Amino acid sequence: RGDRRSLARLITLIENQEPHVEAALAKIYPSTGKAHLVGITGPPGAGKSTLTDKLIRLARQKGKRVGIVCVDPSSPFTGGAILGDRIRMQQHAQDSEVFIRSIGTRGGQGGLSRSTQEVTMLLDAAGFDLVILETAGVGQTELGILGIAHTTVVVLVPESGDDIQMMKAGILEIADILTVNKCDRQGSDHIVKELKMSLEFSNHPGEGVWEIPVVKTAAEINFDIKELYEK
Repeated sequence: RGDRRSLARLITLIENQEPHVEAALAKIYPSTGKAHLVGITGPPGAGKSTLTDKLIRLARQKGKRVGIVCVDPSSPFTGGAILGDRIRMQQHAQDSEVFIRSIGTRGGQGGLSRSTQEVTMLLDAAGFDLVILETAGVGQTELGILGIAHTTVVVLVPESGDDIQMMKAGILEIADILTVNKCDRQGSDHIVKELKMSLEFSNHPGEGVWEIPVVKTAAEINFDIKELYEK
């Protein structure tokens, strides 16, 4: 029924790996399959949280209910996580049609938590039209988002490093949409050009074939967020 308190409690039970949650998930599963799941991934400091915040605002203007899962890296020493991504989304805290949950990776790989898939499934079943999954910063092998999201947005910045290193990371291969955020900085045109050249080798034009777009954004000043949302 979309009860927020029940949803929050069940997410906690899943995170704690309580033994009886499997039965609950089995009951909930038939109610899934309606939400569109968007994964936002990329290196640390690329502005994923600010970008997510702006996308939430646009989705709400269009009357969509939005669920957000923010994954933060857990400390290998204490096991704790700051769970600070929500701070950038405080303007939505009082909106009853927005549900934001931060979870730690807790040893999970691929920029995700071990419970990520189940949590996104719950948000889907709870009636959210759009579910945004923001990963912890990804590295060279952390591509777990590929198995969960319907649409994967890879966020890069002008300082993302040389092109060969990005190709090595395999990040380009998982993208449905490439976004160069903070495009008001020097070097943004260069990285956009390099990305488009790289995509020429991997894009195979043809009827019904999705060609990966490269979108320039500047989330802090709300530049071209609408174009990204439409893509």
